Amino acid sequence: MELKEIQNLIKFVAKSGASEVSLEMGEIKITIKTDKGESAAPMAVLPQAAPIAMPPVPVAPAPIAEAAVAPVETAATPATENSGDTIKSPIIGTFYRKPSPDKPNFVEVGDRVNEGDTLCVIEAMKLFNEIEAEMSGTIVKILVEDSTPVEFDQPLFVIDPA
Repeated sequence: MELKEIQNLIKFVAKSGASEVSLEMGEIKITIKTDKGESAAPMAVLPQAAPIAMPPVPVAPAPIAEAAVAPVETAATPATENSGDTIKSPIIGTFYRKPSPDKPNFVEVGDRVNEGDTLCVIEAMKLFNEIEAEMSGTIVKILVEDSTPVEFDQPLFVIDPA
């Protein structure tokens, strides 16, 4: 299925007034959901990896996401009082401190890390993205609990470069 066909399908679903449409063609599965309460902006969800590359479909941010950001900023304020630099999340996803449930954590408070060392992984759309240290130093504080969702630019670690 071509990108243009997917975009046309999204437009058609938005105009039709349907709240959800699922389409399955071979290995490609597409689910398009719209929220009639908002501006009828559709959201495409691809539960399986598709063989084509698609740019992200813009979706208006929900007011709930705005509320979730406020506590993050409050939590970041005490972290900046510690001596050290903050490592922030480059993506939205689920934060994991270890590579798999039966493995030890990548880092603990007090561990010495070098630039490029893996600190954690963030799962986004079934892909596990390794987050690496941007500098060498000592882990002062871990700001996120294991297996919790994180936002873009949310502080994850405080590292003392000394």
